[in-house]
Amino acid sequence: MEKKSSIRHMVLAALLAALTAVGAYIAIPIGPVPIVLANLFVLLSGLLLGKKWAPASMGIYLLLGIIGLPVFSGGRSGLAFLFGPTGGYLLGYVLAAFVIALLSGMGKSTIWKDIVAVLMGILIIYALGVPWLKFSLSMDWTKAFSAGMIPFIPGDLLKGAVAVLLAKFLRPQLND
Repeated sequence: MEKKSSIRHMVLAALLAALTAVGAYIAIPIGPVPIVLANLFVLLSGLLLGKKWAPASMGIYLLLGIIGLPVFSGGRSGLAFLFGPTGGYLLGYVLAAFVIALLSGMGKSTIWKDIVAVLMGILIIYALGVPWLKFSLSMDWTKAFSAGMIPFIPGDLLKGAVAVLLAKFLRPQLND
């Protein structure tokens, strides 16, 4: 039974890494940081995969991009892209997935716990992304927040709500 569960988690981790790549392809350039759908799948991985497989899924996603597969926003890839203006957000995906999984997986699952976990995940992505953006483009803090966080808040909250609702629906299906 343990092996079946492990294989299921591996497949789900690979699927969520792939969905994150697809979500990154759906990019709306609005400045140095594009609007992407990838964040939805980062949040969902944290809610569905647990503290071991959620960060592994996002690590796989980053590794695929680093080795040259076009999985980052707009189909870009490479280690240099990871060190560009959006690198902090990308690294934040791994930590956010872990923290979301940790918070949502503690005790009995509730929608409120999932909401708090997703909000913390979103904050972690900003906490790593905004300073990285500031320093990589030599911006002042006001400009970094204006270019790297403020315009994304409504969309990220919507993605968070969708992730929580999807998790509520998918968890019973995945635990059969």
